[in-house]
Amino acid sequence: MTKRQIALLACTAALAASGLGAAAPTAGHGKVHRVKPGESIQKAVDSARPGDTVLLAPGTYRESVRITTPNLTLRGSGVFPTVIAPAAAPGADACAKAGNGICVTGTEARPVENVTVRSLTLRGFAANGLWAKWTDRLEVRGVTAESNGTWGIAQERSVRGVLRHNVARNNGDAGLFLANTVTEEGGATDTHGTVVSGNRVSGNRIGITVRRLRNLTVDRNEATGNCAAVFVVGDESTPRAGAIGVRRNHIHENNKLCPKTPRLPALQGSGIVLTGAEDTVVERNRVEDNVGSSPLSGGIVLFKSFVGVPNERIEIRDNVALRNGTADLADRDTGKTNTFRGNTCGVSQPAGMC
Repeated sequence: MTKRQIALLACTAALAASGLGAAAPTAGHGKVHRVKPGESIQKAVDSARPGDTVLLAPGTYRESVRITTPNLTLRGSGVFPTVIAPAAAPGADACAKAGNGICVTGTEARPVENVTVRSLTLRGFAANGLWAKWTDRLEVRGVTAESNGTWGIAQERSVRGVLRHNVARNNGDAGLFLANTVTEEGGATDTHGTVVSGNRVSGNRIGITVRRLRNLTVDRNEATGNCAAVFVVGDESTPRAGAIGVRRNHIHENNKLCPKTPRLPALQGSGIVLTGAEDTVVERNRVEDNVGSSPLSGGIVLFKSFVGVPNERIEIRDNVALRNGTADLADRDTGKTNTFRGNTCGVSQPAGMC
């Protein structure tokens, strides 16, 4: 076989894997709507029905996209870059006017179900790369969200989500942001098992923020170069934030300096921080070389919420936390039911936990 034949075979295999070279879908499968640069993604999404796939050819698309159809997949080629970036003049659609790249939105009465977004880059939006509200089983996989003004990938009022194998870097606030609601005060909501796994977050203000949520897993992510890596945030609201597992993450050198905000002091050198949460397990993480002098600096930090509510029944166990300043493990809380055991560390506050 000649080199040319080998190259052609490899290219054909890659296109087949991506779906761009696929034949018409077989019976029982949804329709594939193919879009090329210069064509409208939104037009294809609007014409799609539940079960369909909108497949984007490689290239750059300058628009915002709003998805309200359930059981819809939007994906790039997976072989060559597929970039969605802001249009020169935002359109009249609410998603574009809000400064978001992709919006997946349902309603309280009818959450949008089983939407998948994958193999895309969302770059340079004034607000968020991907914004989701009232979703059920949203899957975001293989998405790069970079240089967006607020959050890279964010969701509120959503359940059973899966954020897996994404890259979120250099966003203005959190790379990945998950919350009960961002527009009003309220108790923590149950995500019914949302999973945040295998993502890489870097260069953000906060790598991963989990705010006022319950029943969620954050595992096997890598966070580096942020001001703070992982924040689990609760307060006095009822029900409390908690029932969260933070496991097997690699958190290192989150030493970017970010100025204070009305809600938080200046941030630098924070690994895993919990404030005002309950019934949460932090285990088998590797937390190294996070150095700063903020009240929230340190490898794994318990800190009472900024309205004075302590963490309760937090288990910090079997972690490796080394070379973090001002401490590898820091209990700066007033809660009396939190435990530290089986951890490997050099310095703790108070002393004696290593």
